Amino acid sequence: MVRAPALTNRPASVVTSIEGVLERVTFASEENAWSVVKLVVAGKADLVTAVGNLLGVQPGESLRLSGHWTTDKKYGEQFKVDSYITVKPATLVGIEKYLGSGLVRGVGKVMAERLVGHFGMETLEVIDQKPARLTEVEGIGPVRSERITTAWVEQRQIKDVMVFLQSHGVSTAYATRIYKQYRDRSIAVVRENPYRLAIDILGIGFKSADKIASQLGIGPTSPQRAEAGVLHVLGTLSDEGHVYVPRPRLLSAAVEVLAIDAPIIEKAIGDLAAAERVVIEPQPSGDDAVYLKSLHTAEAASAGRIRLLLGTESRPIRIDIERAITWFEEQQDIQLADEQKEAIRKAATSKLLVVTGGPGTGKTTLVNGIIRILEKKGRRILLAAPTGRAAKRMTETTGREARTIHRLLEFNPKKFGFDRDAGNPLEADVVILDEASMIDTVLAYNVLKALPFHCQLVLVGDIDQLPSVGPGSVLGDIIRSGVADVVRLRHIFRQGTGSLIVSNAHRVNEGLMPELPHEGSNADFFFIEKNEPEEIAATLKALVRQHIPQKFGLDPVDDIQVLTPMQRGLLGVASVNAELQALLNPTGDTIVRGSRTFRIGDKVMQVRNNYDLAVFNGDIGRVRAIEPVEQEVKVEFDGKAVTYDYSDLDDLVLAYACSIHKSQGSEYPCVVIPVHTQHYMMLQRNLLYTAITRGKRLVVLVGSKRALALAVKNNATEERCTLLAERLRGGSSHSGEGEVMP
Repeated sequence: MVRAPALTNRPASVVTSIEGVLERVTFASEENAWSVVKLVVAGKADLVTAVGNLLGVQPGESLRLSGHWTTDKKYGEQFKVDSYITVKPATLVGIEKYLGSGLVRGVGKVMAERLVGHFGMETLEVIDQKPARLTEVEGIGPVRSERITTAWVEQRQIKDVMVFLQSHGVSTAYATRIYKQYRDRSIAVVRENPYRLAIDILGIGFKSADKIASQLGIGPTSPQRAEAGVLHVLGTLSDEGHVYVPRPRLLSAAVEVLAIDAPIIEKAIGDLAAAERVVIEPQPSGDDAVYLKSLHTAEAASAGRIRLLLGTESRPIRIDIERAITWFEEQQDIQLADEQKEAIRKAATSKLLVVTGGPGTGKTTLVNGIIRILEKKGRRILLAAPTGRAAKRMTETTGREARTIHRLLEFNPKKFGFDRDAGNPLEADVVILDEASMIDTVLAYNVLKALPFHCQLVLVGDIDQLPSVGPGSVLGDIIRSGVADVVRLRHIFRQGTGSLIVSNAHRVNEGLMPELPHEGSNADFFFIEKNEPEEIAATLKALVRQHIPQKFGLDPVDDIQVLTPMQRGLLGVASVNAELQALLNPTGDTIVRGSRTFRIGDKVMQVRNNYDLAVFNGDIGRVRAIEPVEQEVKVEFDGKAVTYDYSDLDDLVLAYACSIHKSQGSEYPCVVIPVHTQHYMMLQRNLLYTAITRGKRLVVLVGSKRALALAVKNNATEERCTLLAERLRGGSSHSGEGEVMP
């Protein structure tokens, strides 16, 4: 029997109780567990509506509710629940419905009917106390019996976690994630250190953890809270791209978050440094740089590895580079630009080469030249990129296998680290990494750690695009440090000069308004002027569903990607996704997870690295199957089927639209970009430039000319706090190595 916490602040009224069987859940809030349910109550001809914080109740459950009757002006008579307990279903029909509701993984309606048919009123007691007897039922062998028993225990313990969370005023939506993380120690772990939730559980922020801590008696000025707050601020700022935080900024931000005096926070910073959870590094400016331990290790050791790489000669090579360049030009029937030739000359001997340039400047041709010339000389070459889409594109354009960096380094989920490292380096003479602007500090460190020191490293990317989503500005720092050979490609080749996508990307990057095509021209770049958000939203839908597919023969789901600067608002990712889902995939088998709905056929995106499933942040797939009995959803990513447990669906979002940041490393046949002053804070040149360069065949901007002009003019971007360039120049002596999780 599960007892829910009593709820307070209900209108004073006559308290009574009712008992009934839950027929269905009409509504359940993901945030606060507020629910609307329908029950069959003896003596009532119609279903009774009950409202309140009903913790994960399931159809078929028998509930004893305490509360009072009220009349809603719109919905009529309702029973407002102050508290409730669940009791065992009192009828065979109730037991069957309870088990077949999806409560227990592996038990659907058919199996529930068999179980009740065999065990009758003892069914729940058998599952709970005598699970070995389950094999008496047709279709249940030892393996399935164990799965049912395990699922039964899990759902009971998850419900305990839900009750615990709700009693402390926290959303029950994360109960399953908490249970999967801590298992049967869930409540004990949370009681001991609730701040772990903010670190370990995706979606639970510091405020929620702080709320639990307060109710568990952890005071506002306690050292535990101050240290957790400092780590929270460091983590938040690393999410914004900073590798370290100047001490005054950290102190100011922590005071604002925690609302406690600065000396308490100063002591917390010192205690964290003494415990080696943060690193404090003095700076010439006088403002200490404060790092999370893992980020300090990654940055300092990356600089050390690069210096060792540069200080070690590559394997000898005998080559007449000018003849090799001529040979490649003749083989490909092309004429390389001078800067491309210079890059190939440097690639023959350079230990660290950076090639950067915008669209249409011949980066792909150059990489092909480097590969073919060095392969002829027996060099072992490995190719990789940060994302699956970028790696796939690299494979297609080079004719050589390219892998994601995670697969190149052979991620091992058992040790949650890479098998390729300093003790087991890559077997390569040359490693070429594409889309290098996306590589953050931690990933760069793991790459550098896996390079043999004789190896040559070639980084290819567009320095003018958005920096990495993760902390750091690795490509920019390496260029600024002056330690690498750098070739910047500026010549736009003939095949690109007829493309308004290419020319307008370069115009935007130079601070110029894009050129628009003449009316009736067969162009690949368009701007549709609409000034009101509602007009822009309506135009987006018409373009995606009708106009673009009809005129250009592009599939509205597979070929068209809406890119928007913001998450929220009418033109934000969430709203546009909901509208496009309703338009392009309105019906079919459905799974609802809180406020999100997924259907078979939906376009979805993975939003964090899941090493167990080998799917990574930014991967786009299609929902292929929803299996309610097994509580699984099957998603196809580039031909690979991945099975998600229902509890893992928080990792997925709809992807008819995505943020421009999430589009990095990907190209799409067509991109549609809303541009409006509603996005004022995000109207930046590098954001617009990145969005335009994601389109291969067609780019359509929809919005106001004022917003477009603001984006083009605004070249102000926040400088990221990183010391990699200074370390590479020898300005910082701190370095070291250690394990840093990817």
